[in-house]
Amino acid sequence: MPPARDPYASEKLQILATEHWSLLATRALTYSESLGRVNMFLGILSGAVIALALVAQADHFGTAFISIAIFMLSVVLVVGIFTVARLMSLNRDDFRWVIGMNRLRNAYLDLHPELAANFMTSPFDDLPGALHTLGIDVRGADRLGSMFHGLQTLPGMLSVIVAAVAGAIGGMVAVGFAAPPVAVLLIGVAFFVLAFVLIGIWGRRSVQRLDPGLEPRFPSPKS
Repeated sequence: MPPARDPYASEKLQILATEHWSLLATRALTYSESLGRVNMFLGILSGAVIALALVAQADHFGTAFISIAIFMLSVVLVVGIFTVARLMSLNRDDFRWVIGMNRLRNAYLDLHPELAANFMTSPFDDLPGALHTLGIDVRGADRLGSMFHGLQTLPGMLSVIVAAVAGAIGGMVAVGFAAPPVAVLLIGVAFFVLAFVLIGIWGRRSVQRLDPGLEPRFPSPKS
């Protein structure tokens, strides 16, 4: 005798599909805001560089130029830090939407388990399931690429630019104290590395602080 069919399966599918489309739309808005934030920061950075070029022509890289450069680059650095913070928040939101869609996919398979072979993304809501849906392979041949995936994301790439601004500020401060060229270079590199490491630690802690509501309900089967 064939198994009894759920009389409410059609209604359940409609509700699940509506929620799925809602999450997809929310992810699209998240991406739009991320790109908007990045464009805003790059616009401010470009404007600051152009303004400093004009000041350099007028002051010939004198004391006034160094003072203005430190001030303007400090403003750019603060804006960059807040931009990275917002991008990290948006990435956490995007992770939440991916977890939600994985749970919906799990519900689809509960209603129609015969469709499992047709899904390219994961129905499991733990970290491996979310990474699988995002196309990040942390266990296969692409493990090395996955390790550097953070640098390929918007917060990762923007962190490099923000750290470079910090390095430029450090170099400008060294020039202001009449340091030799080698010292200026070393101080600039030290500021860059320090800023990049601090932002990296901050980002790692931000990822680790997940909402308790995201605790796995449908974990991936152990291989």
